[in-house]
Amino acid sequence: QVHLVESGGGLVQSGGSLRLSCAASGIIFTVYAMGWYRQVPGKQRELVASITSRGYTNYADSVKGRFTISRDNAKNTVYLQMNSLKPEDTAVYYCNADATRLSIGYNYWGQGTQVTVSS
Repeated sequence: QVHLVESGGGLVQSGGSLRLSCAASGIIFTVYAMGWYRQVPGKQRELVASITSRGYTNYADSVKGRFTISRDNAKNTVYLQMNSLKPEDTAVYYCNADATRLSIGYNYWGQGTQVTVSS
């Protein structure tokens, strides 16, 4: 059974930092691209950052230069370091694992962790 468990969310003041973690189990972590998404009520879930199985990263324009995604394959964990947080970063942050093997897609989500940035 696949589990993606996020942690590290919370309340922080504008300009502060948080580090989100997502621990994966039940998957061969090294073959999965991992991503962080966020969602606010009434809006679609949006990609924040992603990292491929080879370590290539991609960021939403709104977080470039402030957020850093990384992965530790030995710990089956992906991280999102968030610096210089802004109130507009307030959202539920979700971890995602995605892979395609033999033309079959595998996609999993965590339960989400709330990040609230006060002004």
